[in-house]
Amino acid sequence: MLNSGADDRARRHATFNGGPVRHGTMREHNLAVVLGEVVRHQSVTRARLADLTGLTKTTVSNLVAVLAEGGLVQDGGTVREGERGRPGVAVSVNGDGVAGLGLEINVDYLAACVIDLGRRVRHRHLIATDNRGRAPEKVIEALARQAAQAIDSAADQGLTVAGAVVALPGVLDRRTGWLRTAPNLGWSDVPAGTLLTDGLPTLRLPPDADNEANLGALGELWFGVGRELGDFVHVSGEVGIGAGIVVSGQIFRGAHGFAGELGHLVVEPGGPPCSCGGRGCLEQFAGQEAVLRAAGVTDARTSFTTTVAADPDGPMAVLLESLRSGDERAVAAVDRAGHALGSALSAAVNLLDPDSVVLGGIFSPLAPWARPAVQEALTAATTGIRGRTPSVVVSRLAGEAAVRGAAGLVIERVLADPGGLLSVRAARRDHPRQ
Repeated sequence: MLNSGADDRARRHATFNGGPVRHGTMREHNLAVVLGEVVRHQSVTRARLADLTGLTKTTVSNLVAVLAEGGLVQDGGTVREGERGRPGVAVSVNGDGVAGLGLEINVDYLAACVIDLGRRVRHRHLIATDNRGRAPEKVIEALARQAAQAIDSAADQGLTVAGAVVALPGVLDRRTGWLRTAPNLGWSDVPAGTLLTDGLPTLRLPPDADNEANLGALGELWFGVGRELGDFVHVSGEVGIGAGIVVSGQIFRGAHGFAGELGHLVVEPGGPPCSCGGRGCLEQFAGQEAVLRAAGVTDARTSFTTTVAADPDGPMAVLLESLRSGDERAVAAVDRAGHALGSALSAAVNLLDPDSVVLGGIFSPLAPWARPAVQEALTAATTGIRGRTPSVVVSRLAGEAAVRGAAGLVIERVLADPGGLLSVRAARRDHPRQ
């Protein structure tokens, strides 16, 4: 019999990448089945793998040997499975072989993160830079340098980076690779897929890209509190505000892949103009720059992620200090933002019926002051219909969720189709000029 868990993983891969998983042969399919069981059990003998997959012990041993040669699994100590029989050698995931590279382009920073197959963060780096109005080619050129540094850092640790996924702050058509609009960057109709393929370092797997809010939700699902939450909406708040919607462990993208544009829900008809061309959008009340202006912090050019990593005296740090000291203007600004966010979320909650809402990005450090207002607005607008309000949870990943989700997506691609990765490795070994 074939393992349904591995098939589920393959279906998830197809969902993320907009097309079918490449399982050209039964051997490639069986490699994914065996690797999936190793991941699920973490430490399992070949005999147990044969029982779990329905494959013969000889087939399992051959497949494990292929996976081990590719750096995906390794032998560990002995384990006894059952009361009788001799102990067997355990097979486990090799956390020191293959890794995924997550990259993020945001309005005022570039970020990189390397995560190994054991889901450990092995490298992270953030560069504060103002990308507003910069040509996409120049931004990707800078991102490529950061990617090369991350790959070198991984190599110094004995890791091979299999591929890269880039988080982008805008509406991305994943079928064509075009970034249709990124209002806060001033970009429209950018051939992001081509630019990333041409600009980033060549790896075994081709580069991929996704909306940063979707990847933030996946980061929360895989590395944060998401596994415990059921269906949830993850709010990704920085200069812009997006939402990643997780339903049954998968991202809900909508008919054209554009779901989750929470920041452009109208919370005040006829309100301030927005970069999207509308008026009264949520971002004009709860976006990072709007909150900083309302709080009287005049320099609104650096994001929370950047201030923590590189500028402890930056504007978000100033805002947090004002909040801790009880500054009335700062407290009122964040309270207002929380109510606006809660109002926008109530529409999403009534429409989607999630179990939970996760506050990420800047709303994570602002949660002690923003969360009560979010909860109040949600309760007022949803309990009459639902009878209960979704739990409001604070992300521990904050601004790192998207870049971790991007790296995690590479890992998921490897686990869904290890044969594809290994065949590329073999081709490059046999034909090094390719």
